Amino acid sequence: MKNAVYKPGYLATLGKDIPAGLVVFLVALPLCLGISLASGAPLLAGVVTGIVGGLVVSWLSGSHLSVSGPAAGLTVIVLNGIETLQTYEAFLLAVVLAGVLQLVLGFLKAGVIGLYFPSSVIRGMLAAIGLILILKQIPHFMGADDDFFGEMNFFQPDGRNTFSEIIHAFGAINLGALIIGVLSLAVLLLWDTPAMKKIKLFKLVPGALVVVIGSVGVNYLFLNFMPELAVTSTHLVSLPQIGSMQDLGNELRFPDLSQFANPSLYVVAFTIAIIASLETLLSVEAVDKLDPHKRRTPNNRELKAQGVGNILAGMLGGIPMTAVIVRSSANIAAGGQSKMSAFVHGVFLLLSVLFLAGFLNQVPLSALAAVLLMVGYKLTKPTLFKNQFKLGHEQFIPFVVTVLAILFTDLLVGILIGLAVGVFFILKANYKSPYFYHKEEQRDKDIIRIKLSEHVSFLNKASIVLTLEHLPGNSHVIIDGENSEYIDYDVLEAIQEFKKTAHERNIFVEILNVKEVPVLDMH
Repeated sequence: MKNAVYKPGYLATLGKDIPAGLVVFLVALPLCLGISLASGAPLLAGVVTGIVGGLVVSWLSGSHLSVSGPAAGLTVIVLNGIETLQTYEAFLLAVVLAGVLQLVLGFLKAGVIGLYFPSSVIRGMLAAIGLILILKQIPHFMGADDDFFGEMNFFQPDGRNTFSEIIHAFGAINLGALIIGVLSLAVLLLWDTPAMKKIKLFKLVPGALVVVIGSVGVNYLFLNFMPELAVTSTHLVSLPQIGSMQDLGNELRFPDLSQFANPSLYVVAFTIAIIASLETLLSVEAVDKLDPHKRRTPNNRELKAQGVGNILAGMLGGIPMTAVIVRSSANIAAGGQSKMSAFVHGVFLLLSVLFLAGFLNQVPLSALAAVLLMVGYKLTKPTLFKNQFKLGHEQFIPFVVTVLAILFTDLLVGILIGLAVGVFFILKANYKSPYFYHKEEQRDKDIIRIKLSEHVSFLNKASIVLTLEHLPGNSHVIIDGENSEYIDYDVLEAIQEFKKTAHERNIFVEILNVKEVPVLDMH
């Protein structure tokens, strides 16, 4: 019953989901190829993973808007894993075993760990990814494509870093690519204005789709009338051309089942399972914050879905997958409403491998960089920093530390640093039992009284959220903070979000002595 209000049926939202899925596909394709390239895997491996993520994981997952596929955060792990196991086929067996481990984690209900990450850290992650997208796409926007399209870490394999890459790009500008990038960004900015949003046609067609088709047209004009500006193949999408099923069979790789006796196999599999699961839980938590309908993803179901996805990806020659925040953000920005948009992106990835390589290889990377620049801006708007500052230093400092740590290291290291800072602020308060629960059974309606304790920290959030989620329908719930000296913002936010949706289960909520806080809308 919980999210019944926001489930109008997949057919009802097809008009928004198909264009959004197409936009996600256009963003995902070069990322899949770039991550494969950087991981030392066959070029098609990332696309295989994207297809499995779209066609299979989208339906198994309980998330409505997250998109799964190869993640830039796993690049180093994949590269080291292939090196350790010496063959790509042995590595594929590790991917399959990692998927099995994720399934086990899902059945053991390990997904609860996702509820222990504070809001300030999750928002910091979103803001950091927005900044990284902007900084990393500037070189591609200018036509300097030395590093791969999906690069996210501060220190790059070529010895440069995020900032030195931008400086280098100014000396390697491709004028045609830059013109296409500027025109693409101008169209996207125009598409996002209130005046354009009032016109029905512009609401139906995402600006990103217009940009991609238009960029191919502009480059066609350059080729015919101004060949000196024409964008060449090094600055275009580069998908392997597959002319027949035999070609496809030659491209695919399969796991080497003879490697079960190799002890290193299990170390690599365990590493992939843990890192991929953590990244997935962080991503779906962030996507839930971006979701305009504030739907919650069941974390244990997500781990199971990712497990099945990695088993299939490994069996078909793909690299490991996670729920990916960049593609998910692009999905939300393009107007995706349900899991159908992630499925559509998977369909287009499959079609691209089989039939569309010729057309897609004409798409300039600078146009796709413009799309990601807009996605990045929406994730890291100045108002987000301003609103976070207003919540006080206990929320703002972990937020800023997370942003800077991710910006100068990588996603998981940055998150752990931000989490450590968040925990420091919490440990300043005394940790006690979060609440007292009392139930009075009456003839027409149960009365449940939840008295919060003296100190309620974000460490208590999981316990309180799970209690609220499992309250019986048709009851009267009183949440009383009379004895509380300190209630963490995360818990206050969870209580307010519960109050908003409680009517869906016919629960009447009464909140006493608990202050209201601004619940930030990430959409």
